[in-house]
Amino acid sequence: MTVQEVANDVREISDRVDPIGHTFKFVFDEGVVHVDGTGASTVVKEEEDEAECALHMKLKTYEKLKSGKLSATMALMLGKVRVKGDMAIALKLQNYV
Repeated sequence: MTVQEVANDVREISDRVDPIGHTFKFVFDEGVVHVDGTGASTVVKEEEDEAECALHMKLKTYEKLKSGKLSATMALMLGKVRVKGDMAIALKLQNYV
């Protein structure tokens, strides 16, 4: 999986769910997927920008979360996902991972 594939995945999800009302980003070694859910529609881009919440992980971890092979709780407990910023926003992101 690539950063572009994650961005496309997030765009598809964004089309199905209401905007979250916040900004967040997925930060990978290979790049960033920034999500702005503050407007009438969600904007997803593959570039660095300020966000209220940042989820740092490896692409492989994102794949495991999406496939259900790893739960978000376990990923946090094992240090596979690090949250920087507003943890309350991170808890609202279940639709995205």
